[in-house]
Amino acid sequence: MPVKPTVTVLAGPTAVGKGTVSTYIRDHYPQVWLSVSATTRAARPGEVDGVHYFFVSDDQFDSMVSDNDLLEWAVVHNSHRYGTPRQKVEEALAQGRSVLLEIDLQGAREIKRTLPTAQFVFLAPPSWDEMVARLVGRGTETPEQQQRRLETAKVELAAQPEFDHTVINDSVERAAAELVELMGLPAQQRD
Repeated sequence: MPVKPTVTVLAGPTAVGKGTVSTYIRDHYPQVWLSVSATTRAARPGEVDGVHYFFVSDDQFDSMVSDNDLLEWAVVHNSHRYGTPRQKVEEALAQGRSVLLEIDLQGAREIKRTLPTAQFVFLAPPSWDEMVARLVGRGTETPEQQQRRLETAKVELAAQPEFDHTVINDSVERAAAELVELMGLPAQQRD
């Protein structure tokens, strides 16, 4: 019996590895369609427009908001806006694909209001110390930005009870397999 396409929301604190787990799923589980968010922030080294994010100007983002082109959007870390393009998600569902939205806590709460039938999964770190090490180790933020993100992470961790399921990101491969299983899909990987 085929699985009915669903929307699964993956959220969690900063530096927990949401992007890493989502990228692994995109690369190894072709049965999952990973939504690509729009953002007003600049691309980090190695990020590709349309693959990792749609990098847009503030004016473009304003138009997307006013035209109701986003399922959700939020200002993240008091600096940049992120949002989920509505049309791409609707097209994937119409094609029978199960959709994974990797978004922040604010976005997850908005999706809960606009799409209450979605499944909500909280990606948690194995420990606070591991999360701090990951954030500092990636070297993409200044010490001030790291501190701001860690303060935000404390608030985000407290939101875990709002979610349907929790997946511990102690191993990217294991966390990805557990998430795909929660989506009700066979955990067939592409090598």
